[in-house]
Amino acid sequence: MGYAWKMEVLGALAILSAGLVVAGCKPAPELTQAEATSMIQANYAQSAPANISIVVNDLGMREGITAKYWEGVKKYPNGYWADFKLTPDGKKLVKLADGSDVIQWRPDGPNDPHYAITLTTIAASHSKAVNIGDVENNGNGKTIAFSEDVNLDALPDALQGIAHNPGNTLSTRRDANFVLANGAWKLDSIN
Repeated sequence: MGYAWKMEVLGALAILSAGLVVAGCKPAPELTQAEATSMIQANYAQSAPANISIVVNDLGMREGITAKYWEGVKKYPNGYWADFKLTPDGKKLVKLADGSDVIQWRPDGPNDPHYAITLTTIAASHSKAVNIGDVENNGNGKTIAFSEDVNLDALPDALQGIAHNPGNTLSTRRDANFVLANGAWKLDSIN
């Protein structure tokens, strides 16, 4: 009877110990899309704002003339080369890579569909996280897919229109990775 009693006590202690261990393990908190979006956007807000590069094709050049961002100052004998000077309004919005205020338009031919120049906006902005996907498990962490959009809000409508022309990449698909730290989810990386 002594041995059986000891075994019952040891068994009860084992069950009690297992219950304490299980009770001590807290499940990881849920990571919602809203929380993930908030962390991603906070990460963008903490980074330095960036100027936006805008590719300007033939259509964009015409739209820029209409918006009075630049004006023609010289047409070359071949009929399709030209120089355009940034207007005072244009100088407030964009800058050229060479630091000048003259766009040297030099396509290979009169109907060259691929020729374009790149302007950089004076205004800088932070990217925006949009089209947030579902929260997925990735081993010990969580991953969420989303679109990183260039934020054009600070630009006038005409320049936003030029930025939406072919050749510009205004959205990039990204993945945000989250890890559990001290019982709470935190953004680990954006790829």
